[in-house]
Amino acid sequence: MREVRWERMFRDEMEKAFEDCPLVYFAYGLCEPHGPQNTLGLDALKAHAIACAAARAHGGIVAPPDYWHIHELGGFGAWAHKAVGQVPRSWMTCMPPWQHFKNILYHIRMADVIGFKAAILITGHYGPNWQDLKTLIELVQPRVGVRLYGLPDFEANQPGFLGDGRSGGDHAGRVETSLLWALEPECVDVSRIPTAGEPGPHFAMGGNARESSRKVGERMVADEIRWIGNKAKELFAEYERTKPQPRLLTYEQVESLWDTVVLPKFKDFHSMMNLWQGQEAVPPDSVWHRNWHVPTRP
Repeated sequence: MREVRWERMFRDEMEKAFEDCPLVYFAYGLCEPHGPQNTLGLDALKAHAIACAAARAHGGIVAPPDYWHIHELGGFGAWAHKAVGQVPRSWMTCMPPWQHFKNILYHIRMADVIGFKAAILITGHYGPNWQDLKTLIELVQPRVGVRLYGLPDFEANQPGFLGDGRSGGDHAGRVETSLLWALEPECVDVSRIPTAGEPGPHFAMGGNARESSRKVGERMVADEIRWIGNKAKELFAEYERTKPQPRLLTYEQVESLWDTVVLPKFKDFHSMMNLWQGQEAVPPDSVWHRNWHVPTRP
């Protein structure tokens, strides 16, 4: 199997892969509760494996996955209070949104420095952060040469779990469990799923997890690979139309772009909302109370 993982390639392999297809994939996720049936790194494992499969099918290089993502504050904290519960240890790899998105800006800088023509940024972690990823790219794109596209993996999941023409996404339910089962089978053990009716929460397991299917997961993976291949063609076509030059070359330029372009808009990022629609405040006696209040500014 052809190696596409940046960290496992030799220099000559990297150079050839770059010459053949100057496309880079960035995969993001979080270690967090994903039911008793899935390993905690589901989000990044899923996004990285999809990126690797797409790179083998269509070309490109997959950057090392980033397992640190947004959680605990705002709606994320309120969700965890309800879906995860009063666990002594959540085993999360979380950080605030301003740290996560600034890290992404540095990742984009590296893609621009190297001279990639296109970059696809895939998040396997949901909540409103994927909308903020798209906003970040909208703000940054006019100031870099590499053509960018950011998405949650479920955007590429067409036609979804049921094949009904709708994209599919859930949390540790039949969609995510089936995808991970197809991509990283050693990271799924459906025998761990509690029997129906057993009181929960079950470490944030989705209610329809018992409907998971490795076969359906394999079909969804194929659908996502095809979708991503078409998106890569669009990015390359845009690059050829505009012939942009790399512009984000130094750390100083990254910091200036963050301070002058991104930070003034950051209060409007969805990840900075205290609560999502229909949520209630986290009570003071909850283990999730300490960080759920979103600061007025990062």
